[in-house]
Amino acid sequence: MTHTVAASDTSTLREASERFSTVLWNDSADPMQLARSIDEFGAVGATCNPVIALDAVTRNLDVWAPRIAEIAKERPTASESEIGWAVVEELSVQAAALLEPAFRASGGRNGRLSVQTDPRLHRDADALVAQAVRFSELAENIIVKIPATSVGIVAIEEATYRGVSINVTVSFTVAQAVESAKAIERGLDRRDAEGLPSWEFGSVVTLMGGRLDDWLKASAAKGRVLIEPGYFEWAGVAALKKAHRIFTERGYRSRVLSAAFRNHLQWSELQGGDLVVSPPFDWQLRIDENRIPAEDRIDVPVDPHIIDVLLARVPEFSRAYDEDGLTIAEFDTFGATVRTLRQFLEADEKLDQVVRDVLVPAV
Repeated sequence: MTHTVAASDTSTLREASERFSTVLWNDSADPMQLARSIDEFGAVGATCNPVIALDAVTRNLDVWAPRIAEIAKERPTASESEIGWAVVEELSVQAAALLEPAFRASGGRNGRLSVQTDPRLHRDADALVAQAVRFSELAENIIVKIPATSVGIVAIEEATYRGVSINVTVSFTVAQAVESAKAIERGLDRRDAEGLPSWEFGSVVTLMGGRLDDWLKASAAKGRVLIEPGYFEWAGVAALKKAHRIFTERGYRSRVLSAAFRNHLQWSELQGGDLVVSPPFDWQLRIDENRIPAEDRIDVPVDPHIIDVLLARVPEFSRAYDEDGLTIAEFDTFGATVRTLRQFLEADEKLDQVVRDVLVPAV
């Protein structure tokens, strides 16, 4: 049965959060945005990555420039990169504190603040695990982002085994989502077999639906493929719905998370399921301002005709939508993976530049 949230003066997002098991996370660790998302819309989680951290620092440089200078004095031999990552850690700890009430209330399932491992470590599983363990010790409610690459799948299992709550990132396809969930299960099973302490890990597997849409559009344009207008906007949604169905049927102990918003469907089409939606704060404002209806639609399939057209005309969609569409080795070369890793690496470089401009200002 479909339930529609009635129009009222109350936030559409908050009403949806109260009615459905689908929960809202804020796709930013900026403390001011997160505080508003919690208070106005009922957010119970948040995330950070190099792009988000760079944006938060540059928008609040009056706050962070003096702190960067202080960190440099406290750590006189630290590199620009090390100072930049110290800022990311502090930003994350501040945001994590705002989420502690939700963490306590949910027994650890929600109230999580995601910290991303350094993308420059993406080829080294041991380094990813070591950093994940360290980040997990910054605050009790930290959840650590590890990419769904061939190296990342290894690191996800090992970090889970070491007691780290995981948020899988750089993930765009059903195959990546399923293999990541399996890796988390293997890590948890290893803990159980050794009698290690058990608790609510709250792990999530992100599927970056909007970035999948972006890649499919770019791939189709390169191949000079034209399909009906609007069909690409359903591709990421279709992959998210399919991944959620598989997770539910198989009882995976992680949840699907919808991220990288490009349209409101990546929120409105996923309501009603036990999963996480994580829009940027401005998307939350726009969804609320436009009173987008919140309906139980997670099990409503995407129009089969749209799926058929995408499968027939856009080969990259088949790779993303089919559970066996990619091998683990192919995760590394999938177009959306390459594009996103490069963007994260470029954001790291830009954060280094911000630190450099504070410590060695141009004359």
